[in-house]
Amino acid sequence: MSHGVPASGSVLQRSASSDGNQPQSPEEDDRKIRRREKNRVAAQRSRKKQTQKADKLHEEYECLEQENTSLKKEIGKLTDEMKHLSEVLKDHEKICPLLHCSMNFVTIPRPDALTSCLPR
Repeated sequence: MSHGVPASGSVLQRSASSDGNQPQSPEEDDRKIRRREKNRVAAQRSRKKQTQKADKLHEEYECLEQENTSLKKEIGKLTDEMKHLSEVLKDHEKICPLLHCSMNFVTIPRPDALTSCLPR
């Protein structure tokens, strides 16, 4: 194929026939109408698909926002529970007989070591 010489049916030949200088045959008009209709339908489908994708992303965003809010509330509750349990532990350590038992200083722990420190 030589360069610079357009082949038959090329863009140059097609554009010359669609300039409006030459009258088009009814077949060419029908083909144009069908092509435009097909293109219009394809564009509508594409826009619909794009809208559906955006809607889906928005729904996913809303769900993630709700989950995030719920998790933040749970973090707050767990933080409060941790503070409360830390206070309870601190208060308990003051009076715990096991922490004040002399048996806690034995290097080899025995199963009966803890029970010997419990009050009877």
